[in-house]
Amino acid sequence: MKGVMITAPASGSGKTVVTMGIIRALADLGFNVCGFKTGPDYIDTAFIQTASGKEAGNLDMHLQGVDGMGMSLLMGEGEYCVIEGAMGYFDGIYNTYENSSFDIAKTLNVNAILVFTPRGEMFSAVPKIKGMADFPGSTIKAVILNQVSERTYKLLKEPIQKYTGLHLLGFIPKMSDLELKSRHLGLIQSIEVDDLNNRIQMAADIIKQNIDLNLLVKLMEELDFIPVDYPPVRKITVAVARDPAFSFYYRENLKLLSKCCNIEYFSPLQDRELPPCDLLYLGGGYPELYRTELAANRTMLASIKAFADGGGCIYAECGGFMYLMEYIEDSRMVGVFPGKSLMTDKLQNFGYIDIELKKDCMLGKAKDRLTGHEFHKSITVSSNSDTVYSIKKTKADAAWSGGHRYKNVLAGYPHISFLGNMNSFLSMLDYAANRGKGGR
Repeated sequence: MKGVMITAPASGSGKTVVTMGIIRALADLGFNVCGFKTGPDYIDTAFIQTASGKEAGNLDMHLQGVDGMGMSLLMGEGEYCVIEGAMGYFDGIYNTYENSSFDIAKTLNVNAILVFTPRGEMFSAVPKIKGMADFPGSTIKAVILNQVSERTYKLLKEPIQKYTGLHLLGFIPKMSDLELKSRHLGLIQSIEVDDLNNRIQMAADIIKQNIDLNLLVKLMEELDFIPVDYPPVRKITVAVARDPAFSFYYRENLKLLSKCCNIEYFSPLQDRELPPCDLLYLGGGYPELYRTELAANRTMLASIKAFADGGGCIYAECGGFMYLMEYIEDSRMVGVFPGKSLMTDKLQNFGYIDIELKKDCMLGKAKDRLTGHEFHKSITVSSNSDTVYSIKKTKADAAWSGGHRYKNVLAGYPHISFLGNMNSFLSMLDYAANRGKGGR
């Protein structure tokens, strides 16, 4: 697979719109192209998927490891890929460039295109661009000027090329119709953007007019990764909650599950009860926005509670954990764990984390280590103290406990990638397989 990365000096530079537009423009021209996003983001991948018409994946060395990134790339559906870099090009974990777009680009040997938006400056843009391109190991090979007039582009073109030696692929004019709003988890979800497909097509048409796509394609080179085999098949069924309330799943997790076992998708909002399964997987999302509807589906709440009480295996992350509490705010939920989940006005324990298991559980043995990520504004108030995670913020001192357990239920705020925690993933499947049909 050949690929290129779209990056920028900082967040809020318009990378997502540019990435979507480039993907759609290349698809319009007949290229078999798919998309990826670096980092742990769930939401931008949904936008990228809308642009390409193909599932978009994540690339993250902390969550997936180098081998896991290779498996994620193998799951891509295309001869070419466009990778959107998270945050600024060099912004990694804590105050380092580790796991940054720069770090991932170096590891995969992918050329990067810098989206640069001049802000109250002209020639000052040139040394800024040159500094990023000249940093040791930088893979930046070209620049796109964003939100500029044609006149400004022409004025900056010659000095950028002269002093940086980079290709200048073109420019994108400022257009309010292309802007995306924000919510408490980064961007709003793709399904909530009015006329998103038309907006993407508008961006693609602008890019076809103003960007040298032939040169962009020439900058795409074969990505450097080693193919990894899928694990053996398990004869189990995994029920996955998937609807507007529960939509935060890494594509790679679901793909890996589909390769290893049978998946049954269901909706806690719409379906009457849990389908027969060996393992229930409750992912994240925005259950707080749908708490009234979730509370109204009493047969589903009772079905999941009975499954848990009967020894059924459940693994839940973030929003799924909230759903298993007695309440989200004042709305009645499943009630596996006593207490309630409350929304706050600020992020709580957020960022990359390192997990050590304090006790044996479905994810492995005591002392086993996992990598993960937290990003949430809710807190839980619970009398359940049976926690199995010892959590430490990566490259920082902050530490806390998590991972609540009840019988064969394990739930907490951390999100994990199965690709980077393969032993824990296989442990979870074996744990479920050894318990037959659980409580059903």
